[in-house]
Amino acid sequence: MLRDQLGQLLLAGVPGLELDVASAALFRRVQPGGYILFGRNITSALQLRKLIDDLRDLSDFEPIITIDQEGGRVSRLRLIGNEPPNAQQLREKNDISLVRRHGQITGRLLRLFGFNLDLCPVLDISFDDEADNSLRSRCYGRDVEEVVRLAGAFNAALREEGIKSCGKHFPGYSAAGVDAHHDLPRIDRSRSELEDEELAVFRQLASQLDSMMICHAWYPCFDQERTPASLSPRVVSEVLRRELEFDGLVMTDDLDMGAIYNEYSLEETIRLAIAAGNDLAMICHRVDAIGEARDALAGVARGDLDRALGNVSSFKEQMTSPHAFSEEAFHRLDEEVWDLRVAVLGAKEAAKRSPEDGKRSPVETY
Repeated sequence: MLRDQLGQLLLAGVPGLELDVASAALFRRVQPGGYILFGRNITSALQLRKLIDDLRDLSDFEPIITIDQEGGRVSRLRLIGNEPPNAQQLREKNDISLVRRHGQITGRLLRLFGFNLDLCPVLDISFDDEADNSLRSRCYGRDVEEVVRLAGAFNAALREEGIKSCGKHFPGYSAAGVDAHHDLPRIDRSRSELEDEELAVFRQLASQLDSMMICHAWYPCFDQERTPASLSPRVVSEVLRRELEFDGLVMTDDLDMGAIYNEYSLEETIRLAIAAGNDLAMICHRVDAIGEARDALAGVARGDLDRALGNVSSFKEQMTSPHAFSEEAFHRLDEEVWDLRVAVLGAKEAAKRSPEDGKRSPVETY
Protein backbone atom coordinates (compact mmCIF):
# COMPACT_ATOMS: atom_id res chain seq x y z
CA MET A 1 0.00 0.00 0.00
CA LEU A 2 2.76 2.43 0.97
CA ARG A 3 4.70 1.57 -2.19
CA ASP A 4 1.74 2.70 -4.29
CA GLN A 5 2.02 6.17 -2.75
CA LEU A 6 5.79 6.70 -2.99
CA GLY A 7 5.56 8.46 -6.37
CA GLN A 8 3.72 11.25 -4.57
CA LEU A 9 7.12 12.41 -3.27
CA LEU A 10 8.40 13.15 -6.78
CA LEU A 11 7.96 16.35 -8.80
CA ALA A 12 8.66 15.30 -12.38
CA GLY A 13 9.44 17.08 -15.61
CA VAL A 14 7.50 16.25 -18.78
CA PRO A 15 9.39 15.35 -22.00
CA GLY A 16 7.56 17.27 -24.73
CA LEU A 17 4.53 19.10 -26.06
CA GLU A 18 2.16 16.17 -25.61
CA LEU A 19 2.08 12.88 -23.76
CA ASP A 20 3.52 10.10 -25.89
CA VAL A 21 2.50 6.52 -25.14
CA ALA A 22 5.67 5.66 -23.21
CA SER A 23 5.57 8.79 -21.01
CA ALA A 24 1.87 8.35 -20.26
CA ALA A 25 2.48 4.72 -19.24
CA LEU A 26 5.41 5.72 -17.02
CA PHE A 27 3.47 8.49 -15.29
CA ARG A 28 0.44 6.24 -14.82
CA ARG A 29 2.65 3.59 -13.20
CA VAL A 30 4.75 5.88 -10.98
CA GLN A 31 1.99 8.41 -10.13
CA PRO A 32 4.25 11.43 -9.43
CA GLY A 33 2.96 13.88 -6.86
CA GLY A 34 3.30 16.67 -9.38
CA TYR A 35 4.66 17.90 -12.67
CA ILE A 36 6.82 20.88 -13.57
CA LEU A 37 6.58 22.35 -17.06
CA PHE A 38 9.23 24.22 -19.06
CA GLY A 39 9.53 25.97 -22.40
CA ARG A 40 9.94 22.58 -24.06
CA ASN A 41 6.32 21.88 -23.10
CA ILE A 42 4.75 25.04 -24.54
CA THR A 43 3.89 25.94 -28.12
CA SER A 44 0.37 27.42 -27.91
CA ALA A 45 -2.26 28.29 -25.34
CA LEU A 46 -4.62 25.51 -26.37
CA GLN A 47 -1.83 22.92 -26.51
CA LEU A 48 -0.64 23.87 -23.01
CA ARG A 49 -4.08 23.52 -21.44
CA LYS A 50 -4.58 20.15 -23.16
CA LEU A 51 -1.24 18.86 -21.88
CA ILE A 52 -2.14 19.86 -18.33
CA ASP A 53 -5.60 18.30 -18.62
CA ASP A 54 -3.99 15.08 -19.90
CA LEU A 55 -1.61 14.99 -16.93
CA ARG A 56 -4.59 15.30 -14.60
CA ASP A 57 -6.51 12.58 -16.41
CA LEU A 58 -3.82 9.94 -15.83
CA SER A 59 -3.33 10.83 -12.16
CA ASP A 60 -5.02 8.83 -9.41
CA PHE A 61 -4.34 11.70 -6.99
CA GLU A 62 -4.89 15.34 -7.95
CA PRO A 63 -1.39 16.41 -9.09
CA ILE A 64 0.56 19.53 -8.31
CA ILE A 65 1.06 21.32 -11.64
CA THR A 66 3.78 23.93 -11.45
CA ILE A 67 6.01 26.23 -13.49
CA ASP A 68 8.57 29.03 -13.05
CA GLN A 69 6.57 32.11 -13.97
CA GLU A 70 8.55 34.94 -12.39
CA GLY A 71 8.87 37.70 -14.98
CA GLY A 72 11.47 38.69 -17.53
CA ARG A 73 13.60 35.84 -18.89
CA VAL A 74 12.26 33.37 -16.30
CA SER A 75 8.72 33.45 -17.67
CA ARG A 76 7.83 30.26 -19.48
CA LEU A 77 4.58 31.74 -20.82
CA ARG A 78 6.45 34.45 -22.74
CA LEU A 79 6.84 31.79 -25.42
CA ILE A 80 3.16 32.23 -26.29
CA GLY A 81 2.51 35.78 -25.11
CA ASN A 82 3.93 39.00 -23.76
CA GLU A 83 6.86 39.00 -21.37
CA PRO A 84 6.08 40.36 -17.89
CA PRO A 85 8.56 42.74 -16.26
CA ASN A 86 11.19 41.08 -14.11
CA ALA A 87 11.68 41.57 -10.38
CA GLN A 88 14.55 44.03 -10.81
CA GLN A 89 12.52 46.20 -13.18
CA LEU A 90 9.63 46.26 -10.73
CA ARG A 91 12.04 47.07 -7.91
CA GLU A 92 13.53 49.97 -9.85
CA LYS A 93 10.05 51.34 -10.59
CA ASN A 94 9.36 51.14 -6.84
CA ASP A 95 5.56 51.11 -7.12
CA ILE A 96 4.09 48.40 -4.94
CA SER A 97 0.75 48.60 -6.75
CA LEU A 98 2.48 47.40 -9.93
CA VAL A 99 4.01 44.48 -8.05
CA ARG A 100 0.58 43.50 -6.76
CA ARG A 101 -0.82 43.82 -10.26
CA HIS A 102 1.90 41.51 -11.53
CA GLY A 103 0.96 38.92 -8.91
CA GLN A 104 -2.74 39.14 -9.75
CA ILE A 105 -2.23 38.77 -13.51
CA THR A 106 0.23 35.91 -13.00
CA GLY A 107 -2.23 34.11 -10.76
CA ARG A 108 -5.11 34.45 -13.21
CA LEU A 109 -2.96 33.32 -16.14
CA LEU A 110 -1.72 30.22 -14.34
CA ARG A 111 -5.20 29.32 -13.09
CA LEU A 112 -6.52 29.60 -16.66
CA PHE A 113 -4.04 27.00 -17.88
CA GLY A 114 -4.60 24.66 -14.95
CA PHE A 115 -1.51 25.33 -12.82
CA ASN A 116 -1.94 25.37 -9.05
CA LEU A 117 1.58 26.33 -7.90
CA ASP A 118 4.02 28.99 -9.09
CA LEU A 119 7.68 28.47 -8.15
CA CYS A 120 7.83 32.07 -7.06
CA PRO A 121 8.73 34.49 -5.51
CA VAL A 122 12.52 34.64 -5.50
CA LEU A 123 13.50 35.76 -1.98
CA ASP A 124 17.25 36.08 -2.56
CA ILE A 125 18.81 39.46 -1.86
CA SER A 126 20.77 40.99 -4.72
CA PHE A 127 24.17 41.85 -3.27
CA ASP A 128 25.39 42.47 -6.84
CA ASP A 129 22.96 42.92 -9.75
CA GLU A 130 25.68 41.76 -12.18
CA ALA A 131 26.77 38.62 -10.31
CA ASP A 132 26.93 35.44 -12.40
CA ASN A 133 25.01 33.23 -9.97
CA SER A 134 21.72 32.67 -11.88
CA LEU A 135 19.96 35.49 -9.99
CA ARG A 136 20.54 38.35 -12.42
CA SER A 137 17.34 40.44 -12.81
CA ARG A 138 15.36 38.05 -10.58
CA CYS A 139 15.71 39.73 -7.14
CA TYR A 140 13.09 42.03 -5.62
CA GLY A 141 15.54 43.86 -3.40
CA ARG A 142 19.06 44.77 -2.38
CA ASP A 143 18.31 44.53 1.34
CA VAL A 144 15.97 42.69 3.68
CA GLU A 145 13.28 45.37 3.85
CA GLU A 146 13.06 45.78 0.08
CA VAL A 147 12.75 42.05 -0.60
CA VAL A 148 10.16 41.52 2.14
CA ARG A 149 8.05 44.47 0.99
CA LEU A 150 8.05 43.76 -2.75
CA ALA A 151 8.25 39.97 -2.86
CA GLY A 152 5.66 39.88 -0.09
CA ALA A 153 3.28 41.98 -2.20
CA PHE A 154 3.67 39.67 -5.21
CA ASN A 155 3.22 36.62 -3.01
CA ALA A 156 0.00 37.90 -1.42
CA ALA A 157 -1.54 38.86 -4.77
CA LEU A 158 -0.64 35.51 -6.36
CA ARG A 159 -2.26 33.58 -3.51
CA GLU A 160 -5.39 35.71 -3.64
CA GLU A 161 -5.94 34.37 -7.16
CA GLY A 162 -5.86 30.78 -5.93
CA ILE A 163 -2.29 29.91 -6.94
CA LYS A 164 0.05 28.49 -4.31
CA SER A 165 3.41 30.20 -3.83
CA CYS A 166 6.95 28.94 -3.28
CA GLY A 167 9.74 30.91 -1.61
CA LYS A 168 13.13 30.26 -3.15
CA HIS A 169 16.00 29.57 -2.83
CA PHE A 170 16.36 28.75 0.89
CA PRO A 171 18.62 29.66 2.61
CA GLY A 172 19.83 31.85 -0.28
CA TYR A 173 22.00 31.92 -3.39
CA SER A 174 22.75 35.61 -2.79
CA ALA A 175 26.43 35.15 -2.00
CA ALA A 176 27.05 32.28 -4.43
CA GLY A 177 30.10 32.76 -6.63
CA VAL A 178 29.11 30.14 -9.20
CA ASP A 179 25.86 28.99 -10.78
CA ALA A 180 24.49 25.81 -9.16
CA HIS A 181 23.21 24.71 -12.56
CA HIS A 182 26.87 23.86 -13.24
CA ASP A 183 28.68 23.33 -9.92
CA LEU A 184 28.06 23.28 -6.17
CA PRO A 185 28.66 26.79 -4.77
CA ARG A 186 30.44 27.18 -1.44
CA ILE A 187 28.96 30.08 0.54
CA ASP A 188 31.26 31.25 3.30
CA ARG A 189 28.78 33.37 5.23
CA SER A 190 28.77 33.22 9.01
CA ARG A 191 25.61 32.27 10.85
CA SER A 192 25.25 35.82 12.15
CA GLU A 193 25.61 37.26 8.63
CA LEU A 194 22.92 34.92 7.36
CA GLU A 195 20.65 35.81 10.28
CA ASP A 196 21.00 39.53 9.55
CA GLU A 197 20.25 39.22 5.83
CA GLU A 198 19.30 36.05 3.91
CA LEU A 199 17.55 34.24 6.76
CA ALA A 200 15.86 37.44 7.92
CA VAL A 201 13.87 37.54 4.67
CA PHE A 202 12.73 33.92 4.93
CA ARG A 203 11.95 34.30 8.63
CA GLN A 204 9.66 37.28 8.01
CA LEU A 205 7.81 35.68 5.10
CA ALA A 206 7.71 32.02 6.19
CA SER A 207 4.17 32.15 7.55
CA GLN A 208 2.90 33.67 4.27
CA LEU A 209 4.36 31.04 1.92
CA ASP A 210 2.71 27.79 0.85
CA SER A 211 5.95 26.01 0.01
CA MET A 212 9.70 26.45 0.10
CA MET A 213 12.43 25.39 -2.33
CA ILE A 214 15.82 24.42 -0.92
CA CYS A 215 18.88 25.47 -2.89
CA HIS A 216 21.97 23.51 -3.92
CA ALA A 217 24.74 25.37 -2.11
CA TRP A 218 27.14 24.34 0.64
CA TYR A 219 27.17 26.46 3.79
CA PRO A 220 30.14 25.51 6.02
CA CYS A 221 28.52 27.41 8.91
CA PHE A 222 25.82 24.71 8.92
CA ASP A 223 27.71 21.64 7.68
CA GLN A 224 31.45 21.18 8.09
CA GLU A 225 31.47 18.45 5.45
CA ARG A 226 30.72 19.42 1.83
CA THR A 227 26.91 19.08 1.77
CA PRO A 228 24.32 20.82 -0.42
CA ALA A 229 21.66 22.60 1.63
CA SER A 230 19.02 20.59 -0.25
CA LEU A 231 20.43 17.35 1.21
CA SER A 232 21.24 18.72 4.65
CA PRO A 233 19.12 17.75 7.71
CA ARG A 234 20.72 20.68 9.53
CA VAL A 235 19.40 23.19 6.97
CA VAL A 236 16.02 21.66 6.17
CA SER A 237 14.86 20.01 9.38
CA GLU A 238 16.62 22.11 12.00
CA VAL A 239 16.86 25.61 10.55
CA LEU A 240 13.81 25.80 8.28
CA ARG A 241 11.40 23.51 10.11
CA ARG A 242 12.38 23.91 13.75
CA GLU A 243 13.94 27.37 14.01
CA LEU A 244 11.85 29.22 11.40
CA GLU A 245 8.80 27.07 12.24
CA PHE A 246 7.90 26.60 8.58
CA ASP A 247 5.06 24.10 8.28
CA GLY A 248 4.35 24.21 4.53
CA LEU A 249 5.51 21.96 1.71
CA VAL A 250 9.30 21.69 1.26
CA MET A 251 10.94 20.69 -2.01
CA THR A 252 14.43 20.47 -3.44
CA ASP A 253 15.59 22.58 -6.32
CA ASP A 254 16.05 20.51 -9.49
CA LEU A 255 18.14 17.45 -8.65
CA ASP A 256 19.36 17.32 -12.25
CA MET A 257 21.43 20.48 -11.76
CA GLY A 258 25.20 20.08 -11.92
CA ALA A 259 25.62 20.85 -8.21
CA ILE A 260 23.88 17.54 -7.44
CA TYR A 261 24.13 15.51 -10.65
CA ASN A 262 27.95 15.71 -10.63
CA GLU A 263 28.23 14.68 -6.98
CA TYR A 264 25.69 11.95 -6.20
CA SER A 265 24.00 8.91 -7.72
CA LEU A 266 20.25 9.16 -8.28
CA GLU A 267 19.45 6.62 -5.57
CA GLU A 268 21.65 8.39 -3.03
CA THR A 269 20.21 11.78 -3.97
CA ILE A 270 16.60 10.69 -3.51
CA ARG A 271 17.29 8.98 -0.20
CA LEU A 272 19.24 11.93 1.21
CA ALA A 273 16.70 14.50 -0.01
CA ILE A 274 13.73 12.99 1.83
CA ALA A 275 15.77 12.05 4.90
CA ALA A 276 16.95 15.67 5.13
CA GLY A 277 13.35 16.85 5.55
CA ASN A 278 12.19 17.59 2.01
CA ASP A 279 8.70 16.45 1.02
CA LEU A 280 9.22 16.54 -2.76
CA ALA A 281 12.28 15.55 -4.79
CA MET A 282 12.36 17.46 -8.09
CA ILE A 283 13.58 15.63 -11.21
CA CYS A 284 13.19 17.87 -14.24
CA HIS A 285 15.16 16.22 -17.04
CA ARG A 286 15.88 12.54 -16.30
CA VAL A 287 12.18 11.83 -16.70
CA ASP A 288 12.78 8.22 -17.74
CA ALA A 289 14.47 7.67 -14.35
CA ILE A 290 11.46 8.50 -12.18
CA GLY A 291 10.66 4.80 -11.84
CA GLU A 292 14.14 4.26 -10.43
CA ALA A 293 13.66 7.29 -8.17
CA ARG A 294 10.36 5.89 -6.87
CA ASP A 295 12.05 2.57 -6.12
CA ALA A 296 14.84 4.38 -4.25
CA LEU A 297 12.25 5.85 -1.88
CA ALA A 298 11.61 2.36 -0.53
CA GLY A 299 14.98 2.67 1.23
CA VAL A 300 13.95 5.77 3.19
CA ALA A 301 12.98 5.43 6.86
CA ARG A 302 9.23 4.94 7.38
CA GLY A 303 8.98 7.98 9.64
CA ASP A 304 10.46 10.25 6.97
CA LEU A 305 8.13 8.82 4.33
CA ASP A 306 5.05 9.28 6.52
CA ARG A 307 6.02 12.88 7.26
CA ALA A 308 6.59 13.74 3.62
CA LEU A 309 3.44 11.97 2.38
CA GLY A 310 1.40 13.75 5.04
CA ASN A 311 2.75 17.15 4.01
CA VAL A 312 2.10 16.50 0.32
CA SER A 313 -1.44 15.40 1.10
CA SER A 314 -2.11 18.47 3.26
CA PHE A 315 -0.82 20.76 0.52
CA LYS A 316 -3.04 19.11 -2.08
CA GLU A 317 -6.14 19.47 0.08
CA GLN A 318 -5.79 23.25 -0.23
CA MET A 319 -5.21 23.44 -4.01
CA THR A 320 -7.79 25.14 -6.21
CA SER A 321 -9.33 23.84 -9.43
CA PRO A 322 -8.56 25.44 -12.82
CA HIS A 323 -10.65 28.15 -14.38
CA ALA A 324 -12.55 27.35 -17.56
CA PHE A 325 -10.24 27.84 -20.54
CA SER A 326 -10.80 29.89 -23.68
CA GLU A 327 -8.45 31.50 -26.18
CA GLU A 328 -10.32 34.78 -25.66
CA ALA A 329 -9.64 34.72 -21.92
CA PHE A 330 -5.95 34.12 -22.58
CA HIS A 331 -5.72 37.02 -25.05
CA ARG A 332 -7.40 39.37 -22.56
CA LEU A 333 -4.93 38.42 -19.87
CA ASP A 334 -2.03 38.71 -22.31
CA GLU A 335 -3.12 42.27 -23.04
CA GLU A 336 -2.99 42.94 -19.30
CA VAL A 337 0.59 41.65 -19.26
CA TRP A 338 1.45 44.10 -22.05
CA ASP A 339 -0.21 47.00 -20.22
CA LEU A 340 1.75 46.15 -17.09
CA ARG A 341 4.97 45.96 -19.09
CA VAL A 342 4.34 49.44 -20.51
CA ALA A 343 3.48 50.82 -17.07
CA VAL A 344 6.79 49.54 -15.68
CA LEU A 345 9.16 50.10 -18.61
CA GLY A 346 7.50 52.72 -20.80
CA ALA A 347 6.25 52.05 -24.33
CA LYS A 348 9.66 52.24 -26.04
CA GLU A 349 11.44 49.87 -23.66
CA ALA A 350 8.42 47.59 -23.44
CA ALA A 351 8.77 46.85 -27.16
CA LYS A 352 12.18 45.28 -26.50
CA ARG A 353 12.55 41.70 -25.33
CA SER A 354 15.01 40.59 -22.66
CA PRO A 355 18.65 41.18 -23.67
CA GLU A 356 19.26 37.51 -22.86
CA ASP A 357 17.13 36.42 -25.84
CA GLY A 358 19.24 34.39 -28.21
CA LYS A 359 21.73 33.59 -25.43
CA ARG A 360 19.73 31.12 -23.40
CA SER A 361 21.15 30.47 -19.96
CA PRO A 362 20.63 27.35 -17.83
CA VAL A 363 18.06 29.08 -15.62
CA GLU A 364 15.80 29.40 -18.67
CA THR A 365 15.90 25.72 -19.51
CA TYR A 366 16.01 24.18 -16.02
